[in-house]
Amino acid sequence: MNTATSLDFITISKSVVLAFRPKTLTAALIPCIVGTSYAASVSSAWSLNIFFYAVLSAIFIQIGTNLVNDAMDFKKGADDEKRIGPQRITQAGILSFKQVMLIATLFFLLALAFGIPLVQVGGWPIVIVGLVSILLGYGYTAGPYPLAYKGLGDLFVIIFFGLVAVQGMFFLQTQELNWGSFVLGLQIGLLSTVLIAINNLRDIEGDTKVNKRTLAVRLGVKLAKMEIKLLCILPFLLNVYWLLNNKMAAFVLPLLSLPLAVKIIKNINATAPSPVYNQFLAQAAGLHLLFGVFISIGFYI
Repeated sequence: MNTATSLDFITISKSVVLAFRPKTLTAALIPCIVGTSYAASVSSAWSLNIFFYAVLSAIFIQIGTNLVNDAMDFKKGADDEKRIGPQRITQAGILSFKQVMLIATLFFLLALAFGIPLVQVGGWPIVIVGLVSILLGYGYTAGPYPLAYKGLGDLFVIIFFGLVAVQGMFFLQTQELNWGSFVLGLQIGLLSTVLIAINNLRDIEGDTKVNKRTLAVRLGVKLAKMEIKLLCILPFLLNVYWLLNNKMAAFVLPLLSLPLAVKIIKNINATAPSPVYNQFLAQAAGLHLLFGVFISIGFYI
């Protein structure tokens, strides 16, 4: 392999890794952390191996979903040279549609492989959760009823990156479910959805042109901003649950991330959809991460 070819391979590899959207992968990691931390607070019988396999399976599903999104948005015309978000490898011509879809399929298969130990622990409920998660990961932008194009992307994230992910992790660790795992899953799901809501508001003009009917497109700019405000604030209001259930540290520590939530709300209110929203996306990812880490520490202590 000559030097030029080596450089091309390195450049392509870096672009592919960026297409995984590594900065957003905390959306798969945090539910596993908080679910395990909460499980450890109610039961001493929790497994690091279960956590390890669950994290890998969840991250691989998210990467697969991101790659399908990359390929399908290009195919349907949602991504073009006027795109204001980060580079997409299909639209940029770095890899073909078929190549991106092939890599996405590989990650979905890896998710299945790492999910086998989880099935051995959790049984058929985990089989159903895993298969449905992968199918909807593909169906988020592909298939006969793409969720993102029908305005259901936000609901999908709340359910699968929040309720299902956190409660699934808690169930694997404890073999039970309770109201706490539901509330925790809803909190994390709402914060995960802040990312997609900001992303969709940023792209509202381009999505409207190609009939990508995201929730932001359906609501319009004003109501889409209101949605983001609610998504940022509701997890903190739900935190009262932990106060009422004598988990004072889990109630107090997440409040340390409240100033960042307020900052995001102010930024969104004061700014029209534009490339600067990429900065707000980074802030939303930070809010999701900080809230998850703080509440996990709260359960631990």
